[in-house]
Order: sequence, then C-alpha cells, then structure tokens
Amino acid sequence: MKKVEAVIRKEKFGEVKAALEEIGTLSLNSIEIAGSGEQKEFKQQWRASEYALYLIPKMKLEIVVPDDLAEVLAEQVLKAAWTGNIGDGMVFISPVDEAVRVRTGEKGVDAL
Repeated sequence: MKKVEAVIRKEKFGEVKAALEEIGTLSLNSIEIAGSGEQKEFKQQWRASEYALYLIPKMKLEIVVPDDLAEVLAEQVLKAAWTGNIGDGMVFISPVDEAVRVRTGEKGVDAL
C-alpha cells in the first residue's frame, strides 16, 4: 500500500476531488493547513492597510491506495491541481506497512 499526500491550493480542492472520483477513489482525508515554499509571502489588503502572509492557506489531502494505483492517483492530482504558477503544491508518495479497519478488523488492502 502507498500513502499519497498532496498539498494543493484551497480553490483547487473541488477539481482535485472530482478527478479522484473519476478513477474510483472515494476515500480521502483533507486538512486545512498553512505553509510556505517558493512562494515566500502573499500580500493582502484589509481596509486601507496592506499586509503580508508568510504562511499561505492550503489543503492537504491524504489517500491510502494499493501500490498499483499510487502513480495513477498522483497523476490525477497533478493534472487537476495545476495552474502553472508558484504555489501549486506538492505530491508525496510513501509506503504504508499496515492498515486496519477499526469497525471490522480487516487488514491490509481489504481495509481500504
């Protein structure tokens, strides 16, 4: 099994979720996060003042899939999240040793 973690723009979440549903991926976890990378800062204006945000709001998706789906899933995320601008995000793929469904006790790929 593999865990695919994607950090994407918040406004791209709907498109990414729809792209994942196209390949049959319905189970995912999403978390609102804030971070920085190449983008460094983001300027916003509130009332008459301009201020800089150094931690940019993003969404983090975590999806565990069988080994053979990890690359396909990552490609779907990359296509759906892409704008071509700095701050589009990152995708990480890492191994998962075990998964256990709490309700049934199913293990491994059966738990997914």
